[in-house]
Parts: sequence; C-alpha cells; structure tokens
Amino acid sequence: MIEKPAVPDRLPGQFRSFFAAIAGSDFGTQISFVALPLTAVLALGAGAAEVGALTALTTAAFLLIGLPAGAWVDRLPRRAVMITTDVVRAVLYGSVPVAWLLGALTMPQLYAVALLGGVATVFSEVAAQTFLPELVGRDHLVPANARLMGARGVNQIIGRSAGGFLASAFAAPVVIALDALSYACSAVVLWRIRVAAPAAPARPGSSVWPDVRDGLHHVLGNRVLRPLAIEGALTNFATTLTITVLPVVFVRELRLDEWVLGVFLAVGGCGALAGAVCARALAARFGYGRVLWIAGVAASCAGCAVPLLSSGSGLWFAAAGWAVLTTKTGIGNVLAVSLRQSITPDHLMGRMNATFRFLLTGALAVGGVLAGALGGSAGARAVLWVSAGVFAVTWLAVFLSPLRSLRSLPEAQEPTVTRVAATR
Repeated sequence: MIEKPAVPDRLPGQFRSFFAAIAGSDFGTQISFVALPLTAVLALGAGAAEVGALTALTTAAFLLIGLPAGAWVDRLPRRAVMITTDVVRAVLYGSVPVAWLLGALTMPQLYAVALLGGVATVFSEVAAQTFLPELVGRDHLVPANARLMGARGVNQIIGRSAGGFLASAFAAPVVIALDALSYACSAVVLWRIRVAAPAAPARPGSSVWPDVRDGLHHVLGNRVLRPLAIEGALTNFATTLTITVLPVVFVRELRLDEWVLGVFLAVGGCGALAGAVCARALAARFGYGRVLWIAGVAASCAGCAVPLLSSGSGLWFAAAGWAVLTTKTGIGNVLAVSLRQSITPDHLMGRMNATFRFLLTGALAVGGVLAGALGGSAGARAVLWVSAGVFAVTWLAVFLSPLRSLRSLPEAQEPTVTRVAATR
C-alpha cells in the first residue's frame, strides 16, 4: 500500500465559503438537536418510546434511500444538491414554530419533519463529503476535515448550550426557527460558490442499482474501509442509545432544568472539538491506525461513567466520561473520513460516502428504535448500560484489522471485486 507524504495545509479560498455554509447550518442543527426532543417532551408530553421514534425517523432516511442516494449524487451537480436540500430543510423546520404558535403542532407533524428532513440530510451530507475532495484536492483532505470537524465541535458546545438555555427562556418549538434560518443562510452562501471545473457526473447513462452494488463492494470488500464501517456503526449505535434517553433522564427522572441538559451535551462538544483539533498531530506522531484503536480503548473505559449520571457529583463524573467518548468521536471523524476520501477513486466517491452514511446513520436509526423500546420496558438506565457495553467493544474492529499498523493516508484504490464478478 503506497502512502503519501504530508503536504502544507493551505486551503483554497472557496473553502472558506463552503466552511461557512456547513458550519452555519450545523450550528442550527445543534440547536434543534436539543430543542426538537424537548418540544416532544415538554410541548406534547412525549415519553421515551415517542422520543425514540422521533430520533429513529430523523435517521431512517439513510436506511430507506441512503444507498441509491450515492449513485444519484455521482450523477448530479453536488453544489446544486446541497443548495436544494438546505432550502427544503429550512421550510420543514420552519413549519414547527409556525404550527406551535397556531396551536396545531402534533407528534405526527414532528415525525414528518424528522423523516423528510432526514431525506434532505441524506443528499446534503453525501453531496458535501463528495464535493470536498473536488474543492480542496486530495492532498488537503486532512486539514479541511479537521477544520470542519473542529467547527462541529464548537457548534456542539455553543449550539447545544444555546438550545438548552433558549428552550428554558422561551419555548422549545420557537427555538427551532433558528435552525430553519441557518439552512436558509447556508443555501445563499453555497449559491455564491463558483468552482472552475466541476466534476462531470459519473456514468450518466448507467443503471442506479449496479452502481449501488459497486459502492457496496468498494466499502465492504476493502480491508481498510470495512473495519472503519464496522467501528463507526457500533459507535453511532451506542451514542444514539445514550442521547435518545438523556432528555428523559434529565427532565423526568432527575428533574433538572433544560439548560443543564444543554450544558451536559455541550461538554460533549468540548470533547469533539478537542479530538478534532488534536487528530492530525496525534496521527502524525503515532500513526492513523494506532490513534484510532487507542482512542477506542479509552472510550470503552469512559463509557461506564455515563450510566452513573445523577443530580449530584455523579453529574460531573458522567459529564467527564461523556467528554472522553466524544473526544474519541472527534478524532475518528477527522481521521476516518480522511482515510475514506483518500482511498476512494473519484468516480466512486459519492457511492462510497452514501454506503458509509447508510451504515453509520442506519445504526443511528436502529439505536433510536431500540432505545425507545428498551427504555419503555426496562427504563432509561438500562439503555445507558447497554450503550456502555457496546462502547466497550467498538475498538476491536480497528485493532483486529490492517488499520492497526497504518501510519499515513494511502493512495486511492480501485475495488478488488469487479462488476462482472459481482453478478456471478
């Protein structure tokens, strides 16, 4: 496997606009991350099962259309896809405060917003991750991803804190209007980006499903990508179990104010930011693979602190454990995404990203459903302990693979399984 030398991290000027659009819309998303389940719990009296269903619907679209979305994105102008999906999400999330002010807000509407917004997010995220190598070049993927993930960490700190505080000061449905505004602003900024030579859609005359199959073979048949997919899916599954029941634990069991939940989640944002900032230096010093599995081991230990959440000192002990978990996530987001983009040929980039989003975000949907079902039958604490158990084994996927000794980014590789072989 050929590995590329490090290059300076100077990024093209157009990246600033792309960064502003992605970071701005993500800020609104982090506000709704807190405000949407609080709307269900406080405005509509939802319980653990209903909040779990809401979380599952937010990510269910990745299971329903995640795979063909990659083939479609490979055929469409990526920037236009991102603009369109931002406009759609602005309208969907903007309908929530309007319906609440009119006294017409219902759980079915929240479910519809979560599902349709998830469909738009499928195309938006796949298009953004596919557009990035085209915008900055493969040699600048690590610094570009580090800045994007760093911004996400900042947004998790500020946006989630703001979501909790604003929900306390005003009303959770009204706060969601800020998310709608962030999507509208993102669409305007993306519209102003001009790429000199946009990539042509790949295989415009081919059938979608054979192309989908090629993407699956590229991910699941590659010794570097397959363990990344397994580890990421397990991490997302465990994270969703925890996040889904946290509003119930904080608001109903511990009877804490909404802003405390926002601060707790913001502590996780601090961890994600720290991980994103340190990822490049750690990978340069210890190697990509070693950093990934060592961070996983640390997270497996820290995960046991979160189920001990209480209203006293246990609150901060759990918050410290949560920060370690999200630090591992921040490191993984920078290094794993860069590895995926580096090893994938241009013509498979959309399908690779869609396959990963299908697997990773599909795990979120499964986690949301299980969290609701288990939380309704065995209680929220049981969900937190199951999550800790899953975190304890996620690192094994990397440790037991060739990634364990990988030191730097590999070159792009064509799939080892061809379409002819796949049809046998």
